[in-house]
Amino acid sequence: MTDFRLSAAVADAFPDARIALITATGLRGNAPWPHTATALEELERQLADGAWQPADETDPRIESWHAAYRSFGTNPRRTRPSVDALGRRLAKKGGLPRINPAVDSYNCVSVRHGLPAGAFDLDHVTGDLVDIRHADGTESFTPLGEPDTVEVPKPGEIIYADTTGVLTRHWNHRDAHRTRVTEDSTRVAFILETLQATRDGDLLTAAAEELRGLLDPHAEQTAVHHLSPARPRTAV
Repeated sequence: MTDFRLSAAVADAFPDARIALITATGLRGNAPWPHTATALEELERQLADGAWQPADETDPRIESWHAAYRSFGTNPRRTRPSVDALGRRLAKKGGLPRINPAVDSYNCVSVRHGLPAGAFDLDHVTGDLVDIRHADGTESFTPLGEPDTVEVPKPGEIIYADTTGVLTRHWNHRDAHRTRVTEDSTRVAFILETLQATRDGDLLTAAAEELRGLLDPHAEQTAVHHLSPARPRTAV
């Protein structure tokens, strides 16, 4: 079991935060996922038809993340929240990248609902605790797709971290290479986040269930857990 914990300092700074953790075990990522493929195609068709647009930085869902980034010293227009960057890419190119079925699934749900998303291969997480906390400036981070690069987050930046290092910088800007989700990942924690649970809690719940529905046909077991200042720790 791996525990996820929202630190007291982060909970105090963001009292309306809520994080959904959707776990999948026995995941089978090497075969086609037709429901995910259809969901992506439909989203791209709606964009092309002008029936839907991804949330941009004028949307309250994105604005709240920009404000959060600025609060811990990150320029959100230079280092964008994941959902903001993904939505901008989709609006510009007309399509989302196809990485692998599991990643494609959370990317689709993320941009559809305007919520940041990510995922960790739990078999590559070290220790039994993932902390969502402020960096102290001693941690190391190797960005996804850059296995030879090592970065050091600035003190005060919000990170996901295990006993070895940083799993996500700038709260949700970019995941680490070590815990990336591949076609061979079989035990994965997917993450969806909001800073405005009072307003968007129902949206987060719907998004988590939508993602779980895409995962269910390709996993032995799935579950949904939540983190919030009222419930800052959960085991997955």
